[in-house]
Amino acid sequence: MTRIAVIGGGRIGEALIAGLLESGRANKDLVVVEPVPARAEALADRFGIRATDDIADAGKAADLIVIAVKPNDVDAVLTELGKAELGAADHDQVLVSLAAGVTTARMESKLPAGFPVVRVMSNTPMLVGQGMSAIAPGRYARKEQLGLVTEMLESVGKAVTVSEAQMDAVTAVSGSGPAYFFLIVEAMIDGAVGLGLTRDVATQLVTQTMLGSAALLEESGQSAVELRAAVTSPAGTTAAGLRELERGAVRSAFHDALHAAKRRSAELGAIAD
Repeated sequence: MTRIAVIGGGRIGEALIAGLLESGRANKDLVVVEPVPARAEALADRFGIRATDDIADAGKAADLIVIAVKPNDVDAVLTELGKAELGAADHDQVLVSLAAGVTTARMESKLPAGFPVVRVMSNTPMLVGQGMSAIAPGRYARKEQLGLVTEMLESVGKAVTVSEAQMDAVTAVSGSGPAYFFLIVEAMIDGAVGLGLTRDVATQLVTQTMLGSAALLEESGQSAVELRAAVTSPAGTTAAGLRELERGAVRSAFHDALHAAKRRSAELGAIAD
């Protein structure tokens, strides 16, 4: 069984551990690195796994070394991993980074020559097992290693492989996407309250409508265009509402938002390097 070390016991690291255990991973094959003693103890008690503050020790014994810390902390983690003599162990190791904006080239430069690195952009729905992760391999990551990383990430949602050049676009779409979605939900709830509904009822109506619509889109085999057309009767209520959204240039607004997010992702990546 693949041994996994999760470096970072925050929300994302915790969500990944929970998903791995729920998918059938053995407790003995997981270790979490958490420097805060109380937090480490809480994670160990909750999940029944080993918790440590020793990055080098945890990394040396793992097949998949997952960095789940803030981007500014990645260099410090890599420095500690350098003490572990990675690549000298008798098993195939891969470094997996969930840190936004940190390139594979930057990580490879701080690791032993030829060490495989995989960069991942996930999003917050990972916290409820519905994350969307994009995987970008570094120069030395092999196909079978990408398979292991994909299997790991599918314990908390879905995963797709992209080139690293597409990561800024991925960040703009799925990384930032939950915030766009929540803004739409917020606006619809406020609008429903303006129509005279209570906020509780409005929240239920909007939330379930979003959940049901997403499920229908995923399971029906039809495109968003086809499903929208099926709901829109000629001269009906939906057509009237959609006409106002088009007058408000909602498509253009999303286009501009995605491009702005992509540009900012590229800027932050350049600063990080």
